[in-house]
Amino acid sequence: MVFLWVIFVVPLVKSKHTQILFVCSANKERSKTAEDYFAEGYPDFEFRSIGTNQKICSQEGTFYLNEEHLTWADTIYAMEQKHKKEVLRFSKSVSSKKVKMLNIPDHFTYYQKELLELLAEKVGF
Repeated sequence: MVFLWVIFVVPLVKSKHTQILFVCSANKERSKTAEDYFAEGYPDFEFRSIGTNQKICSQEGTFYLNEEHLTWADTIYAMEQKHKKEVLRFSKSVSSKKVKMLNIPDHFTYYQKELLELLAEKVGF
């Protein structure tokens, strides 16, 4: 008696969402607002946020700059030039082309209407 096994190979297609990382100093006001705001309206994207000031992030219990988040992101949006510089200094694997500048100053509160308007205008999905 001869047995014949037939194996079907079905390719697994990973659904890859665009991964966006927002960076500010404390990951409390601007970058956290951006993460939460865009996550509500763009389900085909994944969003995260981090801060560049380790002391403040530790005090506030927010996410501090780390290699995992930086390599995870397809695009990184820095609120200010100093954040872009810190990202590039922190990780030699991140290309400057991957980091986009928003030029949003640090005088907004979480989810402030004017901050939301600036984010919508400058990120422009």
